[in-house]
Amino acid sequence: MKVQRVMFALMGMMFLFAGKSSAQQVKTDYDRSADFSQYKTYSWEHIKTQDPLYEDRIKNFVNAALAAKGWTQVDSGGDVSIVAMEITRNQQTLNTFYDGFGGGWGWRRFGGGGFGQATTTTETYKVGTLVVDLFDTKTKKLLWRGTSSDTLSDNSDKNIKNLDKGVEKLFKQFPPGSSKK
Repeated sequence: MKVQRVMFALMGMMFLFAGKSSAQQVKTDYDRSADFSQYKTYSWEHIKTQDPLYEDRIKNFVNAALAAKGWTQVDSGGDVSIVAMEITRNQQTLNTFYDGFGGGWGWRRFGGGGFGQATTTTETYKVGTLVVDLFDTKTKKLLWRGTSSDTLSDNSDKNIKNLDKGVEKLFKQFPPGSSKK
C-alpha cells in the first residue's frame, strides 16, 4: 500500500512537470470594427528584446507568417506598422510532496495514523513572452495584439523552436474573420 502511494506521488510529479514544459499560452485580440481586408502591406516600426539575437528571429518568423497570409513587407509606409516586444520574467511554483506514510485516511481512532509528512519546495523558472502589435499606420490605432508565453529553456535551439511555434499559433486564425483551416 505504501509503495502504491509513493508510485502515485511520483507519477503525479511526472505529469506536473510534463504539463508545465508544454504549457505554451497564446492569446489574440483585435479591433472588432476594423476591416482587415483593406490591409495588404506592412512595415516594421520597432522590435524590443533583451537579447539582440532575437530581433532577427522574431522578424523572420512574423514575416513568414504574414507572407503565408498574402501580406507584403515594405521598408516603410505599409498599411500596417508592427511593434514587437519580448519580455522575460521569473516565475515560481510550489511543489508539495507527501510521503504517504501516515497510516492512511481517517482519524487516529478510526483506522489511520494521520497524513504522514509533507515536503514543499519552491521552483523558479523563466517565462518568455512575445507581444506583437499591429497598428493602422495612418490612424496609429491598435488593430490586433497577439501574445505568446512559454517556459524558457537553457537550450537555445529549443527556445527558437518554441518561438517559431508560438508565432505560428499567433497567426493561425489571422486575419480575424478569415476562414478556419
